[in-house]
Amino acid sequence: MTGPCPRSPGVDFVALTPTNSTLGAGEAAGVDDNARARARAGLRDAPERAGARAHFRAMGIDPARLDGPIVGIASTWTGTMPCNLNQRELSDRAAEAIAAAGGVPLPFNTIAVSDNQAQGTPGMRASLISREVIADSIELMVHAHDFDAVLCLVGCDKTVPAALMALARVDKPGLVLYSGPMRAGRVRGEDVTIQHVWEAVGAVERGSGTREELDELEREACPGPGTCAGNFTANTMAVALDCLGIAIVGDGLIPADATAGQAGAADAKAAGATAAAAKAAGEADAKGAAAERAGRLAVSLAEAGGPTARAFLDRRALLNAMAGIAATGGSTNGLLHLLAISREAGNPLSLDDLTAVTATTPSIASLAPSGRWVADDLQGAGGTAAVIAELIRAGLLDGEAPTVAGVTLAEASADAPPPDGEVVFEAERPFKPAGRLASLRGNLAPEGCVVKLAGTERTRQAGPARVFECEEDCAEAVRSGAVHPGDVLVIRYEGPAGGPGMREMLSVTSSVVGAGLGESVALVTDGRFSGATRGLMVGHVAPEAARGGPLAAVRDGDRIVIDLEARSLQLDVADDELARRLQEAAPPPNRYDFGVFARYRASVRSASEGAVLRA
Repeated sequence: MTGPCPRSPGVDFVALTPTNSTLGAGEAAGVDDNARARARAGLRDAPERAGARAHFRAMGIDPARLDGPIVGIASTWTGTMPCNLNQRELSDRAAEAIAAAGGVPLPFNTIAVSDNQAQGTPGMRASLISREVIADSIELMVHAHDFDAVLCLVGCDKTVPAALMALARVDKPGLVLYSGPMRAGRVRGEDVTIQHVWEAVGAVERGSGTREELDELEREACPGPGTCAGNFTANTMAVALDCLGIAIVGDGLIPADATAGQAGAADAKAAGATAAAAKAAGEADAKGAAAERAGRLAVSLAEAGGPTARAFLDRRALLNAMAGIAATGGSTNGLLHLLAISREAGNPLSLDDLTAVTATTPSIASLAPSGRWVADDLQGAGGTAAVIAELIRAGLLDGEAPTVAGVTLAEASADAPPPDGEVVFEAERPFKPAGRLASLRGNLAPEGCVVKLAGTERTRQAGPARVFECEEDCAEAVRSGAVHPGDVLVIRYEGPAGGPGMREMLSVTSSVVGAGLGESVALVTDGRFSGATRGLMVGHVAPEAARGGPLAAVRDGDRIVIDLEARSLQLDVADDELARRLQEAAPPPNRYDFGVFARYRASVRSASEGAVLRA
């Protein structure tokens, strides 16, 4: 296919080459630890640290305080999106609590990319890459400034795994505070989210919706600060944080606008304030109080010297997180991120390890996009504590796992309300059965791929392939009416290396649903999907096309069979023919020859390994 897929010259499949190291990690850490201990001991009054103290004085910090815990506050604030917009206030509140508890708060910032702003554009290639940049920047700041503990403020979805990856690397005492979800908007008496906006775009493109309807959704769907309201990737990872035990259970899903600053802004509006603003005023300062709790706990962790971050990132914790993601109908991105975090924490999990959990864990929360409710509603029904408590009761989550607050998960969720049968369900009578988040294998995905049943009950589709070399070509075909019921769309060269950056395909999937094809068209890609995606969509196909994966050999009209019950993804082509095609296949020219995209392309590993970078 041809289309707007610009690349620079080059035809070789991307290959990884081994590296050599002359210094083991343990040896390097030992050398560093001795030097750091000497430097930290002398910070308050040793002559050789006078330069450092001069800078502390310039910031108004008395060197006499430097014997107390120094806590780094890693904020992912950005003014480019609403998702993390409250984090300056949360950072300030945490800093005040740290200082009041006898610590020295040192806030700093890193980047964050808006998936929604970049969706359907070349800018989306920056999203997954930003995960590595955020993790690297936090790691660098911790090493440079030798904090005694680290508090990470996270929001839009790459910031959550990035913070966990950084904490796993440095293994300092630390915790994470999720800055909170957005409220749902309201249109004609119904809750709406950004998912409705994207699907309305598809409806307008095909003439089944009006521009006036789209404009109304655009105005009302996102009423204030916070991550997207549905259980999309960001809120999926917020649930994971609580199940890992590295956050104070119950504080993450407090809405973003429940702070004194945000409530004050709401109160300043005209008398016709929104229902969401009124609700925020009623909750007063719950999120601000959560930031203060996190700050005080960071000081306690620093004073005690632990536990350190890896205590909450072991195999048990990661499998607990997977159970929480499955139980709430979470995003396929949760699988990718847990694979990455496990590798940074030194106990790598496989895709099969994770989907073995999803195969036995039913969905016990009715949350968008699979269900009716949003994150704020889950918080009102008991929040993650209610989900955790029910999973523990059913034997689906290990309640003896520790939390950063010093209690077990069972103790942290002991006072949670029972399932209400509307938002949260009993495990024996779940909202949806187990296995909604699954991995498939076959001759089209030898290393595996992932699929989530959301907004559809189809478990099988067989049909002719429609092959596209990039997202834009496929989106144009859907919008022009060139895609027909029964088609299996194939978007390749959008994987971690091929993209590079493994873009989400929300512009395509929402157009498919908006065009009324959500129950008759499937999609297969080496790219990713947004947590807001609905339909039979298979992603993370590995190995990816740019690394010589079988997806590179698919041709228009080939029959593809997706079978969730058999856990298979098959191309109806003989093995010898498939091998011949792969020998002849040549990928499109590279898109980038220099800069961060080229470096990422050369270093990134398979999606089946979490798309982490080579060391």
